[in-house]
Amino acid sequence: MKYVLFNELSNNKAAKAAIEEYTKSLTEPFQAVNVIGLDYSSFLPTLKAEDVLVLVGGDGTIQHFINDVDCDALENEVWYYAAGTGNDFMNDVAGKETKLIQINKYIKNLPTVEINGETKKFINGIGFGIDGWCCEEGDRQRAKSDKKVNYTSIAIMGLLFKFKRVTATVTVDGETRVFKHAWLAPAMKGRFYGGGMMVAPNQDRLSEDRTLTTVIYCGKSKLGSLIAFPDIFKGQLQKHTKKCTTLVGHEIEVSFERPCALQIDGETVLGVTSYKARG
Repeated sequence: MKYVLFNELSNNKAAKAAIEEYTKSLTEPFQAVNVIGLDYSSFLPTLKAEDVLVLVGGDGTIQHFINDVDCDALENEVWYYAAGTGNDFMNDVAGKETKLIQINKYIKNLPTVEINGETKKFINGIGFGIDGWCCEEGDRQRAKSDKKVNYTSIAIMGLLFKFKRVTATVTVDGETRVFKHAWLAPAMKGRFYGGGMMVAPNQDRLSEDRTLTTVIYCGKSKLGSLIAFPDIFKGQLQKHTKKCTTLVGHEIEVSFERPCALQIDGETVLGVTSYKARG
């Protein structure tokens, strides 16, 4: 049996259309299962070894799955049908035009992040700074309207007017550095986040050493920071060597001088002053 697991809130609540698009080509029996409120501890033991799981949704759908399920012990095939807003995971592993892939190898041995005493796994990255603020603002807009959220325009608004830069203390594998006028300081498992921003172009999510990448982007001038920022979509932010510092390690800890929003694979956490990510 093929179980199609979907998130009815994914992609601005457009999951129903995605389910129809995927299942119309299926010839074998399948059962659609809404993951919201699903108790995996009761559901998974009912599966047979040959049963297949297909996640239909976005990066947030995968993020919830990897935290609700012991993926290292899961023996069933798991596939992913990209139907989210940003689809950064699919963009990283197969290209944004791809719709369906098997993901078992990608959901094992995942990194963790500790925030306010709670530990979670993540599939793409942790955004802390203006990237977290963009998710916070996107959530506000989504609560008011069903229109597609434009994160590029939100980022521009944040760079020019809304987001106040911070002093960031960044510790990578025990070595600490302080960065003033910081806009962002993520911890990346993959290359992409934020709906197509290639913030860590050299990061390999399947590397055997399981390292993570942080990219600290700083700038005292708002206009200068805005002019350079679009290069993040081309994976070229690092060429701005006076503004951008890239560090790689197994453990990344970041603290800000004031609380800011943080995002985990696009899921927003408010009022965070620090996080610790381990590869």
